[in-house]
Amino acid sequence: MPKIVLVHPQIPPNTGNIARTCAATETELHLVAPLGFEISDRYLKRAGLDYWPHVKLTYHLSTEDFMKTAREKGGRLIGLSVRGTKNYLECEFKPDDWLLFGSETDGLPSEVLQKCDLTCFISMASSHVRSLNLSVSVSVVLFESLRQLSITLLSEVKN
Repeated sequence: MPKIVLVHPQIPPNTGNIARTCAATETELHLVAPLGFEISDRYLKRAGLDYWPHVKLTYHLSTEDFMKTAREKGGRLIGLSVRGTKNYLECEFKPDDWLLFGSETDGLPSEVLQKCDLTCFISMASSHVRSLNLSVSVSVVLFESLRQLSITLLSEVKN
């Protein structure tokens, strides 16, 4: 199952929404410090609602700490950026991919992009829009990767 990595996220509600998506899909969420908020931030918790206990969350103290973990576990580092070289729809996702997203204001740092095995972008029909909201971008790419990998999300209906 691909993993979501947020490098230096700044806006608590975006991270909360992404955490909720990760809980719903049982996808690991990795947060790489420094963050633009406290993990206990009330806006972060509010956006994630009561789903936080169901998030497979790993906190990394630095980019170097994250890179060490990723290399030990294996898998490709796929950086998502407006500066990416390949449309995400043309990317062939693999189960052990790490999907890296940068901060809302600056995107992925260039030193992180340089360490990626592949960089992808989400194309925009309008030249007036630079990028989508971070939580939307994560959802778009995550669900495309799950679709490609034919990972079915099962849920039980509870009466």
